[in-house]
Amino acid sequence: MENRFPSSGSIDRKRAALAVLPFLALGLADVVLLLAWGIDPLWGFAILPPILFVSVLAWIAFSKGFVGEHRT
Repeated sequence: MENRFPSSGSIDRKRAALAVLPFLALGLADVVLLLAWGIDPLWGFAILPPILFVSVLAWIAFSKGFVGEHRT
């Protein structure tokens, strides 16, 4: 059977980064938009750690194979 998902580490990390990058960009754009609106900078940076945390979790999930083909 053909392996659709190669197990080489660098390819998986690159694919994970490409999958997470749009969501990270949206989150950072949200922070910039809040700061541009003139809201207290503390509120803008209060949402930054959860955005980064979820992005890192998603990257780990995609790169390590938590998401994708489930072997039972």
